[in-house]
Amino acid sequence: MATTRTAHTEWEGNLLDGKGVVSFDSSGIGEQPVSWPSRAEQANGKTSPEELIAAAHSSCFSMALAHGLTGAGTPPTKLETKADVTFQPGEGITGIHLTVRGEVPGLDEQGFTSAAEDAKKNCPVSQALTGTTITLTAELA
Repeated sequence: MATTRTAHTEWEGNLLDGKGVVSFDSSGIGEQPVSWPSRAEQANGKTSPEELIAAAHSSCFSMALAHGLTGAGTPPTKLETKADVTFQPGEGITGIHLTVRGEVPGLDEQGFTSAAEDAKKNCPVSQALTGTTITLTAELA
């Protein structure tokens, strides 16, 4: 069954001096402020589209990797995934780097790296971001 998740943003003002609020409608988990300075300079307690993409990518990748490892008979005990999304004003998102550290009993480093590369390639968020360079560092704990 297909699912649709919804968020919306209310923006006031121009790009440089304006501000907005992102609301997570589907989950109801709340709202987060967003601004140009939080995107191109310092976060200052506000989020950015790139941070939201990083959250989506790290969670999707973790789910895909857990699924792949479990399907191969080596379910993970723990996965810690970080996504670094780089934004260059005037150019856009210039790259994403995923870093994963996993506890996977019965799996060697090569097997873990192979499973992580497969998850990077096949997680739905990675597929949605086709055209963006995505790199990966994977290691067992």
